[in-house]
Amino acid sequence: MDVLKLIDLLEEVIEDGSTIPFSSKVCLDKQELLDLTNEIRIKLPDEIKQAEWIKEERQRILAEAHNEAENIANEAKLHIEELIERDEVTRQAKERAEEIINSAKKNAKDIRLGAREYADQMLKEVQEKLRDMINTLDLNREELKSI
Repeated sequence: MDVLKLIDLLEEVIEDGSTIPFSSKVCLDKQELLDLTNEIRIKLPDEIKQAEWIKEERQRILAEAHNEAENIANEAKLHIEELIERDEVTRQAKERAEEIINSAKKNAKDIRLGAREYADQMLKEVQEKLRDMINTLDLNREELKSI
């Protein structure tokens, strides 16, 4: 029998006891009450041990849950930091790629302009040499006519 049932039985014994007329006192069987209280005393340590075990188990489960919650929060924080870092690395890579592309475009433009200027300069020099040759040819023809 567990302690609560023994206490219920104790109450029954008290309720069923014979009352003394004109008072609220009750006559009870001393040995029956002593036996019940002794059984309660015997059962109580087991109940207390079980309650203490339940309390300790509850504390252990709560501590375990708290640790697990902290671990999950820390893992989530690390994951978020990794995502932020990856995002930052991606952003920096995109910026660097844009810088390289812009630099390449500028270099290509400079090369095109340089090539045009070079070609124009070469054509100008050829044109001047051709003019000199034409002038020389004109002079030679004039000389031939005068002979």
